[in-house]
Amino acid sequence: MSTLLIVIHIINCSVLILAVLLQSGKSADLAGAFGGVGSQTAFGSRGTASLLSKVTQACAIIFMLTSLGLWAVSAKGTKSVLSGEQAPQTTAAPATQPATTPAQTPAQPPAEKKEGTEAAKAKTPPAAQTSEPAKKK
Repeated sequence: MSTLLIVIHIINCSVLILAVLLQSGKSADLAGAFGGVGSQTAFGSRGTASLLSKVTQACAIIFMLTSLGLWAVSAKGTKSVLSGEQAPQTTAAPATQPATTPAQTPAQPPAEKKEGTEAAKAKTPPAAQTSEPAKKK
């Protein structure tokens, strides 16, 4: 249905353009170029309509009807250009750790296998390890 309307609309537009371009003006003098018609009435003379003016009127009516028909056919389709799109997936952003500079991080010795008390010392941070024995009070 819409294909038939489109074909009729295109053919009608072509005929309408040709009919308008082939018509001669009301007056060929300089006043006609600016819309003046001399001694004629405001909307032109009421003489007999030529074949081109009848074709122009018919094509204009057909143009309006096919335009309305194409609008009605297109309104039956989808309501939105985004109707087939899916919403973007939202994911939680991973928690970020605060950035630390090398001066802020304590220097840790490489991990080695130690036995007994040495293993306990290795698990404590380097700041807690001291070479001096603890003072008793």
